[in-house]
Amino acid sequence: MLKTQTKAISIVTCKDHPHLSKEQKAFNTLIKKIDEKRASLAAWQEIIPAYQKKYASDFIPLVASSQEVQIEMVHFLDRTCDKKGLTSPERRMIHDLVSRMAGDLAVERNDEELKNIYNKHSGSDLDKEAEASMNGLKSLLEDVIGVDLGDDLDMSSPEEIFKRAQAHMNEQQTQFEAERREHEEHQSKRKKTAKQIAKESQQQAEEQQTSQSIRELYRKLASALHPDREPDPQERERKTLLMQRINQAYDKKNLLLLLELQLELEHIDQATINNITSSRLKHYNKILKEQLNELEHEIFVTEDMFKAQFGMSPFERLTPSTLMRNLAADIVGIQQDIRELKSDLLAFQDIKKLKAWLKDMRRRQKMDYLDCPF
Repeated sequence: MLKTQTKAISIVTCKDHPHLSKEQKAFNTLIKKIDEKRASLAAWQEIIPAYQKKYASDFIPLVASSQEVQIEMVHFLDRTCDKKGLTSPERRMIHDLVSRMAGDLAVERNDEELKNIYNKHSGSDLDKEAEASMNGLKSLLEDVIGVDLGDDLDMSSPEEIFKRAQAHMNEQQTQFEAERREHEEHQSKRKKTAKQIAKESQQQAEEQQTSQSIRELYRKLASALHPDREPDPQERERKTLLMQRINQAYDKKNLLLLLELQLELEHIDQATINNITSSRLKHYNKILKEQLNELEHEIFVTEDMFKAQFGMSPFERLTPSTLMRNLAADIVGIQQDIRELKSDLLAFQDIKKLKAWLKDMRRRQKMDYLDCPF
């Protein structure tokens, strides 16, 4: 039977070789880093679906419930602001509070009634503010890319503005690439020095040797495992699955996986690994560096797309191990906010309690101002 146990790859010291060479140390370091990045990528790929499911089932409904209670509070404070028994400073505090709450909710819900409440308490116009903000965004992007985005944009949609800007940036990038290729072609037609020719020849030779290293591993595995040569049905099925892994590893130039498969299937042993020649290790290390860079890029893209999907800052530091814990804390936090808002709504029916709450808020604002170093 073929073994399926995964074995770790590393070069170890032995009696005949008590010390590792520079290339051997580099090989071990690269293997370790790749293992760490593979584990990190696997953790991201495993946790994201679970996060998406819990976010949709638990967090989104709570956000909707929270907004409903906030809207109820906005309407209550809007009505209360016109009642007798409030001082001018208290009314100003309510105006500020309602403006903040109604403005955010009106944008989020596209609610005309909330817009009117915002305009009433802020002394401003939410639509004009939004228009000014979009014009500012458009001007900023035009300054960045150096192109007029035109006057036919839907100025109510930031997505449309970003889409137009991205299209222009893509055009600029395409033009830049075309100019770069033209420059390189022009340079290649110029007579090369002996040093340039020697350098290019060396690079080509190294690339050929690198490809050859991968090819040799693949051929050895493919020759030993080809399922068409296996008469036993069960063993043929196992070999078919292994060949799929080998083909995938070869297509991706995944040197480490090919080596692991060799060790797993006992085509090589620890002594073979320990005695990889210095020249071969040099090529292996180059391939492993490329593999490590690809893994790091894949992790970056995965994390970046996750942050964009859930509206997180691109600079926020996240790890797969903390995602669910953070989400659980957010859920608890929003549940607490809902309870407090509902409790406040009941308490504020008594205007004395509302006035006491406003007084406490004013005191806390004053303390925050005094504590501010600026």
